[in-house]
Amino acid sequence: MNIHEYQAKQILAKYGVSVPKGKIAFTPAEAEEASREFLAEAGSVCVVKAQIHAGGRGKAGGVKLAKSREEAGSIAKELLGKVLVTHQTGPAGKEVKKVYVEEGCQIARELYVGLVVDRSTQRVVMMASTEGGVEIEEVAAKTPEKILKEFIDPAVGLIPFQGRKLAFGLGIDKSLINKAVKFMTGLYNAFVASDASMAEINPLVVTKGGDIIALDAKMSFDDNALFRHKDIEEMRDLDEEDPKEVAAARFNLNYVTLDGNIGCMVNGAGLAMATMDMIKLSGGNPANFLDVGGGANKEQVTAAFKLITSDPNVKGVLVNIFGGIMRCDIIAEGIMAAAKDVGLKVPLVVRLQGTNVEQGRKLLAESGLNIITAENMDEAAEKAVKAAKSA
Repeated sequence: MNIHEYQAKQILAKYGVSVPKGKIAFTPAEAEEASREFLAEAGSVCVVKAQIHAGGRGKAGGVKLAKSREEAGSIAKELLGKVLVTHQTGPAGKEVKKVYVEEGCQIARELYVGLVVDRSTQRVVMMASTEGGVEIEEVAAKTPEKILKEFIDPAVGLIPFQGRKLAFGLGIDKSLINKAVKFMTGLYNAFVASDASMAEINPLVVTKGGDIIALDAKMSFDDNALFRHKDIEEMRDLDEEDPKEVAAARFNLNYVTLDGNIGCMVNGAGLAMATMDMIKLSGGNPANFLDVGGGANKEQVTAAFKLITSDPNVKGVLVNIFGGIMRCDIIAEGIMAAAKDVGLKVPLVVRLQGTNVEQGRKLLAESGLNIITAENMDEAAEKAVKAAKSA
């Protein structure tokens, strides 16, 4: 689960991470009023930031400076309702429904600090770089030597030596080393305590006054741990998520929208990935990843089928089921019910193997539906690609 910048800063502040003061606003009037506190002194500025679940907002015009209350309100009016297109949103972009009005600061240096779970070492890794304000993927691709890493033992947490090592590696002034270590320790504590899967401060700013603050912040969380964090779960913004993925979650289905035209319904993540690979090898493009799980019932299969066919880009559907715990006859019943309910108008290719496969194939054969059957996975993929192209 992802959250907005202002929400991430609220969490980080609880663990001693320094963040600028800010207020959320949903209207231009609220933004203008929020800026009052940050424009009290002559020559001061505030920042108006679009709040969407995507990086690259600044380059897309979603982060702007305001020198007066009227200007803050004007910027908010311009941003609210605007569709921002960044390298992370895709061409469709995301609509801005709220802005964050934040105090300005005098920036001396921009750095990067982030935390993720490194599965190869089974530890949390803290990454740091002098290339603040630049996407870490770009830094990794062009100048990987500029990324510093410290792997953290979960039994002891981030030790001061590791924080100092990163701070010196970033070239932080000796007088600010303790502040940097405190910042990194707070960030790590927030990451672990909230069951985060990613925390990114980009940029981490060293101000001219000698402060170290998180000028921007991103956090995402392990969905499986949200039952322990009801306060974080309440931060979920469904407007920022794909409606089909939200609907899938209600039926405990794993669904991700892709940009192809062949809908996929498969049981098991590994088989689903293999199915998408076979579609690509056959010259097609999958429209989604959809894992119905090992024990799906008729209702879940019907819901999955409706999700797939609700995508206007889908020109064909491939169902690839290996029945272990899940019975092929149950799958067949779900396919038939959903196909009749939605009035299926695109080609349907079904490959069933495993438990009760003969009963499942018999049900499909006697259904009266126009179903293309296949026994092998490569055969099913080839038939699905051919059928989609014909459609």
